[in-house]
Amino acid sequence: MGTSPRFKRILIKISGEALAGEGELGIDTNKTFSLAGQIKEVHDLGLEVAVVVGGGNMIRGETLAKSGMDRATADYMGMLGTIMNGLALQDACEKQGMFTRVLSAIEMKSVAEPYIRRRAVRHLEKNRVIIFAGGTGNPYFTTDTTASLRAVEVGCEVILKATKVDGVYTADPKKDPSAQRYLQVSFMESIKHRLKVMDSTALSLCMDNNMPIIVFDIFKAGNLRKLIDGEPIGTLISNTEEVILDGR
Repeated sequence: MGTSPRFKRILIKISGEALAGEGELGIDTNKTFSLAGQIKEVHDLGLEVAVVVGGGNMIRGETLAKSGMDRATADYMGMLGTIMNGLALQDACEKQGMFTRVLSAIEMKSVAEPYIRRRAVRHLEKNRVIIFAGGTGNPYFTTDTTASLRAVEVGCEVILKATKVDGVYTADPKKDPSAQRYLQVSFMESIKHRLKVMDSTALSLCMDNNMPIIVFDIFKAGNLRKLIDGEPIGTLISNTEEVILDGR
Protein backbone atom coordinates (compact mmCIF):
# COMPACT_ATOMS: atom_id res chain seq x y z
CA MET A 1 0.00 0.00 0.00
CA GLY A 2 1.60 3.24 -1.09
CA THR A 3 -0.47 5.60 1.03
CA SER A 4 -1.04 5.92 4.76
CA PRO A 5 -4.54 5.53 6.24
CA ARG A 6 -6.36 8.85 6.63
CA PHE A 7 -6.96 8.27 10.36
CA LYS A 8 -4.98 6.86 13.27
CA ARG A 9 -7.68 6.25 15.90
CA ILE A 10 -11.31 5.64 14.94
CA LEU A 11 -14.59 4.70 16.59
CA ILE A 12 -17.04 2.56 14.63
CA LYS A 13 -20.69 2.76 15.70
CA ILE A 14 -22.46 -0.47 14.77
CA SER A 15 -26.19 -1.02 15.18
CA GLY A 16 -27.48 -4.23 16.72
CA GLU A 17 -29.19 -4.98 13.40
CA ALA A 18 -25.76 -5.38 11.77
CA LEU A 19 -25.32 -8.56 13.83
CA ALA A 20 -28.92 -9.67 13.53
CA GLY A 21 -30.39 -12.86 12.23
CA GLU A 22 -33.62 -13.33 10.33
CA GLY A 23 -36.22 -10.66 11.07
CA GLU A 24 -33.46 -8.50 12.59
CA LEU A 25 -33.57 -10.43 15.85
CA GLY A 26 -30.89 -12.35 17.72
CA ILE A 27 -27.35 -12.84 16.44
CA ASP A 28 -26.31 -14.25 13.07
CA THR A 29 -22.81 -15.69 13.51
CA ASN A 30 -22.01 -15.38 9.78
CA LYS A 31 -22.90 -11.68 9.73
CA THR A 32 -20.95 -11.08 12.92
CA PHE A 33 -17.90 -12.89 11.54
CA SER A 34 -18.11 -10.91 8.29
CA LEU A 35 -18.30 -7.66 10.24
CA ALA A 36 -15.27 -8.67 12.31
CA GLY A 37 -13.45 -9.36 9.03
CA GLN A 38 -14.00 -5.77 7.90
CA ILE A 39 -12.71 -4.51 11.25
CA LYS A 40 -9.61 -6.71 10.85
CA GLU A 41 -8.94 -5.25 7.40
CA VAL A 42 -8.53 -1.74 8.78
CA HIS A 43 -6.97 -2.83 12.08
CA ASP A 44 -4.22 -4.58 10.09
CA LEU A 45 -3.34 -1.20 8.55
CA GLY A 46 -2.18 -0.06 11.99
CA LEU A 47 -5.35 1.80 13.03
CA GLU A 48 -6.42 1.94 16.66
CA VAL A 49 -10.04 0.75 16.60
CA ALA A 50 -12.82 1.27 19.13
CA VAL A 51 -16.37 0.01 18.57
CA VAL A 52 -19.70 0.93 20.12
CA VAL A 53 -22.38 -1.67 19.47
CA GLY A 54 -26.13 -1.15 19.76
CA GLY A 55 -28.70 -3.60 21.06
CA GLY A 56 -31.72 -3.21 18.80
CA ASN A 57 -31.54 -6.83 17.64
CA MET A 58 -32.01 -7.94 21.25
CA ILE A 59 -34.27 -5.37 22.83
CA ARG A 60 -35.25 -1.76 22.30
CA GLY A 61 -35.82 0.17 25.51
CA GLU A 62 -37.81 2.86 23.74
CA THR A 63 -40.19 0.31 22.23
CA LEU A 64 -40.80 -1.39 25.59
CA ALA A 65 -41.37 1.99 27.21
CA LYS A 66 -44.03 2.83 24.61
CA SER A 67 -45.82 -0.42 25.44
CA GLY A 68 -46.09 0.59 29.10
CA MET A 69 -42.86 -0.51 30.79
CA ASP A 70 -40.99 1.94 32.99
CA ARG A 71 -38.53 3.77 30.69
CA ALA A 72 -35.51 3.42 32.98
CA THR A 73 -36.09 -0.33 33.40
CA ALA A 74 -36.56 -0.78 29.66
CA ASP A 75 -33.36 1.14 28.91
CA TYR A 76 -31.33 -0.94 31.36
CA MET A 77 -32.61 -4.07 29.61
CA GLY A 78 -31.47 -2.60 26.29
CA MET A 79 -28.02 -1.94 27.75
CA LEU A 80 -27.73 -5.60 28.72
CA GLY A 81 -28.50 -6.46 25.09
CA THR A 82 -25.49 -4.38 23.96
CA ILE A 83 -23.25 -6.44 26.28
CA MET A 84 -24.43 -9.67 24.64
CA ASN A 85 -23.67 -8.18 21.22
CA GLY A 86 -20.29 -6.98 22.44
CA LEU A 87 -19.35 -10.49 23.56
CA ALA A 88 -20.46 -11.96 20.22
CA LEU A 89 -18.37 -9.43 18.29
CA GLN A 90 -15.40 -10.01 20.61
CA ASP A 91 -15.55 -13.74 19.89
CA ALA A 92 -15.69 -13.13 16.12
CA CYS A 93 -12.77 -10.70 16.28
CA GLU A 94 -10.59 -13.01 18.36
CA LYS A 95 -11.29 -15.94 16.03
CA GLN A 96 -9.67 -13.78 13.33
CA GLY A 97 -6.57 -13.09 15.38
CA MET A 98 -7.32 -9.73 16.98
CA PHE A 99 -6.74 -9.03 20.65
CA THR A 100 -10.02 -7.62 21.93
CA ARG A 101 -11.47 -6.19 25.14
CA VAL A 102 -15.12 -5.56 26.01
CA LEU A 103 -15.48 -2.57 28.34
CA SER A 104 -18.89 -2.23 29.96
CA ALA A 105 -20.41 0.85 31.55
CA ILE A 106 -22.50 -1.54 33.68
CA GLU A 107 -20.21 -3.51 35.95
CA MET A 108 -20.20 -7.19 35.00
CA LYS A 109 -16.78 -8.44 36.04
CA SER A 110 -17.28 -12.06 35.01
CA VAL A 111 -17.69 -11.21 31.32
CA ALA A 112 -16.30 -7.71 30.71
CA GLU A 113 -13.93 -5.13 32.12
CA PRO A 114 -15.50 -2.06 33.75
CA TYR A 115 -15.16 1.04 31.60
CA ILE A 116 -12.25 3.21 32.78
CA ARG A 117 -11.13 5.90 30.35
CA ARG A 118 -7.39 5.57 30.95
CA ARG A 119 -7.59 1.78 30.66
CA ALA A 120 -9.45 2.11 27.36
CA VAL A 121 -6.77 4.44 25.98
CA ARG A 122 -4.03 2.04 27.09
CA HIS A 123 -5.74 -0.87 25.33
CA LEU A 124 -5.83 1.18 22.12
CA GLU A 125 -2.17 2.07 22.47
CA LYS A 126 -1.42 -1.66 22.83
CA ASN A 127 -3.18 -2.33 19.51
CA ARG A 128 -6.22 -4.03 21.06
CA VAL A 129 -9.68 -3.59 19.54
CA ILE A 130 -11.96 -2.27 22.26
CA ILE A 131 -15.72 -2.76 22.28
CA PHE A 132 -17.73 -0.36 24.43
CA ALA A 133 -20.89 -2.04 25.75
CA GLY A 134 -23.58 -1.19 28.28
CA GLY A 135 -24.34 2.20 26.73
CA THR A 136 -23.39 5.13 28.95
CA GLY A 137 -24.58 3.15 31.96
CA ASN A 138 -27.55 5.53 32.30
CA PRO A 139 -31.13 5.33 31.01
CA TYR A 140 -32.52 7.89 28.55
CA PHE A 141 -29.32 7.93 26.47
CA THR A 142 -28.94 6.14 23.13
CA THR A 143 -25.94 4.16 21.94
CA ASP A 144 -25.40 6.98 19.40
CA THR A 145 -24.80 9.28 22.36
CA THR A 146 -22.52 6.60 23.83
CA ALA A 147 -20.50 6.61 20.60
CA SER A 148 -20.15 10.40 20.69
CA LEU A 149 -19.16 10.40 24.36
CA ARG A 150 -16.62 7.59 24.12
CA ALA A 151 -15.06 8.95 20.91
CA VAL A 152 -14.44 12.30 22.61
CA GLU A 153 -13.22 10.68 25.85
CA VAL A 154 -10.59 8.42 24.28
CA GLY A 155 -9.42 10.90 21.64
CA CYS A 156 -10.72 9.37 18.41
CA GLU A 157 -10.40 11.40 15.22
CA VAL A 158 -13.74 10.39 13.70
CA ILE A 159 -16.92 8.39 14.29
CA LEU A 160 -17.78 5.99 11.47
CA LYS A 161 -21.49 5.28 11.72
CA ALA A 162 -22.07 1.92 10.05
CA THR A 163 -25.61 1.67 8.64
CA LYS A 164 -27.68 -0.03 5.93
CA VAL A 165 -27.73 3.05 3.69
CA ASP A 166 -24.94 4.70 1.69
CA GLY A 167 -25.22 8.06 3.45
CA VAL A 168 -27.61 10.79 4.59
CA TYR A 169 -30.36 11.97 2.23
CA THR A 170 -32.45 15.12 1.96
CA ALA A 171 -35.54 12.88 2.36
CA ASP A 172 -36.32 9.19 2.64
CA PRO A 173 -35.14 7.82 -0.76
CA LYS A 174 -37.63 4.94 -0.48
CA LYS A 175 -40.53 7.40 -0.35
CA ASP A 176 -39.16 10.33 -2.36
CA PRO A 177 -37.43 9.46 -5.68
CA SER A 178 -36.07 13.04 -5.89
CA ALA A 179 -34.14 12.68 -2.60
CA GLN A 180 -30.44 13.49 -2.94
CA ARG A 181 -27.54 12.15 -0.94
CA TYR A 182 -25.40 14.59 0.97
CA LEU A 183 -21.69 14.22 0.41
CA GLN A 184 -21.11 16.76 3.18
CA VAL A 185 -23.44 18.49 5.64
CA SER A 186 -23.03 20.43 8.88
CA PHE A 187 -24.13 19.40 12.38
CA MET A 188 -26.44 22.42 12.54
CA GLU A 189 -28.11 21.47 9.25
CA SER A 190 -28.55 17.88 10.46
CA ILE A 191 -30.21 19.02 13.69
CA LYS A 192 -32.30 21.74 12.03
CA HIS A 193 -33.71 19.45 9.33
CA ARG A 194 -33.94 16.37 11.58
CA LEU A 195 -31.99 14.26 9.13
CA LYS A 196 -32.04 11.27 11.52
CA VAL A 197 -28.29 10.78 11.41
CA MET A 198 -28.08 10.48 15.19
CA ASP A 199 -30.18 11.87 18.00
CA SER A 200 -29.75 15.57 18.81
CA THR A 201 -27.81 14.87 22.03
CA ALA A 202 -25.19 12.86 20.14
CA LEU A 203 -24.94 15.45 17.34
CA SER A 204 -24.62 18.35 19.79
CA LEU A 205 -21.83 16.58 21.68
CA CYS A 206 -19.93 15.98 18.44
CA MET A 207 -20.52 19.55 17.27
CA ASP A 208 -19.26 21.04 20.55
CA ASN A 209 -16.13 18.87 20.46
CA ASN A 210 -15.47 19.10 16.72
CA MET A 211 -15.84 15.33 16.26
CA PRO A 212 -16.69 14.53 12.59
CA ILE A 213 -19.06 11.69 11.70
CA ILE A 214 -19.08 9.68 8.48
CA VAL A 215 -22.27 7.74 7.75
CA PHE A 216 -21.73 4.82 5.37
CA ASP A 217 -23.07 1.44 4.28
CA ILE A 218 -21.26 -1.33 6.21
CA PHE A 219 -23.21 -4.05 4.38
CA LYS A 220 -21.39 -3.40 1.11
CA ALA A 221 -18.23 -5.52 1.26
CA GLY A 222 -15.01 -3.51 1.38
CA ASN A 223 -16.66 -0.17 2.14
CA LEU A 224 -14.92 0.30 5.49
CA ARG A 225 -11.49 -0.27 3.93
CA LYS A 226 -12.29 2.06 1.02
CA LEU A 227 -13.37 4.78 3.43
CA ILE A 228 -10.14 4.46 5.42
CA ASP A 229 -8.15 4.54 2.15
CA GLY A 230 -9.70 7.95 1.42
CA GLU A 231 -12.39 7.09 -1.10
CA PRO A 232 -15.48 9.37 -0.96
CA ILE A 233 -17.74 6.86 0.75
CA GLY A 234 -20.91 7.95 2.58
CA THR A 235 -21.74 11.36 4.07
CA LEU A 236 -19.43 13.55 6.13
CA ILE A 237 -21.07 15.51 8.97
CA SER A 238 -18.85 18.15 10.53
CA ASN A 239 -18.66 21.79 11.65
CA THR A 240 -17.91 22.89 8.08
CA GLU A 241 -20.90 24.95 6.94
CA GLU A 242 -20.64 24.08 3.23
CA VAL A 243 -23.32 21.65 2.05
CA ILE A 244 -22.38 19.39 -0.85
CA LEU A 245 -24.94 17.17 -2.59
CA ASP A 246 -24.25 14.18 -4.81
CA GLY A 247 -24.86 15.52 -8.31
CA ARG A 248 -25.47 12.15 -9.95
